Amino acid sequence: MARRALVMIEGTRTSRHYAQEAERLGLHPIILSADPSWFDDLAGEAIRVDTGNVNALIHQCSRLLATHDLAGITSPSETACATVGKLCRHFDLPGPNPASIERCCDKFTQRQLLAEAGVPVPAYRVAANATGVERFAAEIGLPVIVKPAVGIGSSGVRLCRDVDELAEHTTYLLGGKHKWQSSPRILVEEFAQGPQYLVETMGHEVIGIGTMDFGPPPHFVYREWTLPAPLTDDEYERIAEVSLSCLRGLGLGWGPTDIELRWTKRGPVVIEVNPRLGGWAVPQLVRLAYGIDLVTEHIRLVIGEELDMRRRQLQTAAVRFLVPERDGTLDCITGESQAAAVSGVAEVKFYVDPKTPIGRKGDYRDCIGHVIAASPSRAHTEAILQRAVDLIDWSITPFPTLC
Repeated sequence: MARRALVMIEGTRTSRHYAQEAERLGLHPIILSADPSWFDDLAGEAIRVDTGNVNALIHQCSRLLATHDLAGITSPSETACATVGKLCRHFDLPGPNPASIERCCDKFTQRQLLAEAGVPVPAYRVAANATGVERFAAEIGLPVIVKPAVGIGSSGVRLCRDVDELAEHTTYLLGGKHKWQSSPRILVEEFAQGPQYLVETMGHEVIGIGTMDFGPPPHFVYREWTLPAPLTDDEYERIAEVSLSCLRGLGLGWGPTDIELRWTKRGPVVIEVNPRLGGWAVPQLVRLAYGIDLVTEHIRLVIGEELDMRRRQLQTAAVRFLVPERDGTLDCITGESQAAAVSGVAEVKFYVDPKTPIGRKGDYRDCIGHVIAASPSRAHTEAILQRAVDLIDWSITPFPTLC
């Protein structure tokens, strides 16, 4: 009998979880990647393919059909979600609408569709050059958020509080330093001020709402996420309704979606909709908080099985990201085992090794590790996190300066 295979296109930090859960569900995980060496330590197998070429992927999947039962195709990576949708349609497998995914991944198009659907979004404009950025920032009014129309992980995103910061960041984006994922287009938008929330959905169901905290401006580097958010029933319902309106407006609703919004003077305002599971530690936070494994349920959806989204528990789960305060060479990072031994800590993970050069980018790449904890109360979880983080230490030697 042919072995049932789950094919994954590229991956993220959650790829290990996907591979492990696939095996637990009786599937053989196969990762198709432009660089299979990234997945040497994962369960299953990895095959080298040009994942930017849909025809090459179709050819490889067709070859796999000769020896495997192709149970499903998926990816934890946002950049591969539209490709996954195209492959699923080609092989008549359950999957997302690729056109909806592509529209969602263009932040300007996303803004247009949400505004047309009556979903509250910040005032926005799109510019192709520095003159346009300057003009639109003046129309909207400083401070403004300036970011690439296509991108992930807050890369290239900056709060510009005055004309000098605006000119500096525009020069950075258009001057050859930023790596564009598409033709250069800059989104200029109103700075929606207020506490930020993350919303995790599966299909047309809101699974959980959490808080998001960032480091100091002008960048948006993750510092801490907590589930569930301390909301009144009315606040929860308003955020949930806006989130479901996003799905309707963008033609989403198959599979997982990660939505970020801020609670402003006019209520919930949508910052971003991501057609995938929440990144980094979000699936683990949902599992610890509610007893729902979103990775498992996503795989079940992909292979056409019935989902079970019932909450089995209610705890407060949180992740604290470790972020260095200066550039240089990481001499050492210690305390992993001591922090992991703290009661209530679910995971301690370092992303970098000693002697690694640390060059802060002002985005997700600045994080060098994280600590995850859970307990019955928010205050207790926060105390556990702090106790664990206090046991972690690192030192960085600044890069030599040129005379």
